[in-house]
Order: sequence, then structure tokens, then C-alpha cells
Amino acid sequence: MSSNEPFVFYTERRLVALTGTKAKNLRELTESLRTVPGSCVFYHTHHQYVSHHFERPVFYNDFATWVSEALQERRLGEELAAIDLLSFTSVRQLREAILAVLERYLAGKQGPPRECPPGEEFHFARSQSFIMRTGVVAGSLEDFVDKLSHVSNLSLFYHFFEARLRLERPTNDFSQWLADQGHERLAKAIDRLDPYAMTLDELRDEIVRLTRNYARG
Repeated sequence: MSSNEPFVFYTERRLVALTGTKAKNLRELTESLRTVPGSCVFYHTHHQYVSHHFERPVFYNDFATWVSEALQERRLGEELAAIDLLSFTSVRQLREAILAVLERYLAGKQGPPRECPPGEEFHFARSQSFIMRTGVVAGSLEDFVDKLSHVSNLSLFYHFFEARLRLERPTNDFSQWLADQGHERLAKAIDRLDPYAMTLDELRDEIVRLTRNYARG
């Protein structure tokens, strides 16, 4: 992206479908996690960020929620929820980190694995994203912060979460564009934000605040 290119806001629509793979205990969850598509891993660790705009669930991570509630393995659930998603640059790395936690926990367990009650099995789902232009384009820093205040949360999610991890880009799209425009200090400040520690609305507010403070000098 050249320094004089505008920022084009995209959004996504997603089609979610069950894969037919399910698990009733930790061993089945672990074995299935090794082979399901990467889109399953991304979906089960990220869809709650789009679903909960204004509040935080106990766990955003579906694996952590199921292990804690259906299997009553609360310590393991907390370990899975504590995985730092921001430290990964690909879904493959994220999958390996989840597997490492599960395998380490299983290695220390004695006896047969605990099974969930009938009807509470973990069902693996996957999502297919359809990316499209929103029609919103920003040509300057001032224009960018104004447009960002009004685009949808799905657009924000795509540019900050999906572009970085699922598409394996080195940073979020906003920081990349700002750096290309010569605003390296602002780009680094936004890149240091932890989007997993806030709601999408809080993330938007923080990016807007940083950008406006930067523009004021």
C-alpha cells in the first residue's frame, strides 16, 4: 500500500456450519482439534468477540467454556481462557498452543476421562467469511477517525482481528495503513492495544482516542 492510497473499509458476512465432528471428553476434544480445519479453531476462539458488543462473557473461548461447564474441569478451563491470543500470528500457532495445554493436562490425569452429560457434547463448527467493501473510504487521518467512528463492529473485527490472525498479516490493517501514511508512532500505539481485553466498542473508542490525541499533537 503506497503512502497516498486511501484506507478502504471492508466488512464481512459469515456462514457458520457444523462440521459433524463432536467430542464428549477431553481425549476426543484433543484428537478432533488436531484435524479440524483452521476455520474451526478461529471460529471457536473468536466468534464471541462479535457476539458480545457491550459486555464480556465469562470466557470468550468456546473450548474453555465447554471444558469448564460440561466437563466441570474448571482449572483447565481457566488455563485455556488464559492463552494469550495476541501473541500468535497464525491460526496454526494458536491450535498448537491449545493442544499443548490439553495434552499437558491429560498427561497428569489418572483414570478414564470424564465425559459430559448426554446432549452437552462439544460440536465443532466452522465459518466461511465473505469479504466485501463497505463503500466507506478515508483519505486522510482526520477522515479516517471520523469514518472509523461510524463503521460497523463487523468491519472493525475484520480489520483488527481477522486480517491479522486468520489472514496472517503482520499487524492490524489500521496500523499498517497509518504506518504507510507516515504515522508510525500512532501505528505502533494502536498495534500495542490488546483487543482481547475489551469489547469491540471499547476497542473502537480507544483507537479513536489515540488517533485524536495524536492529531492534536
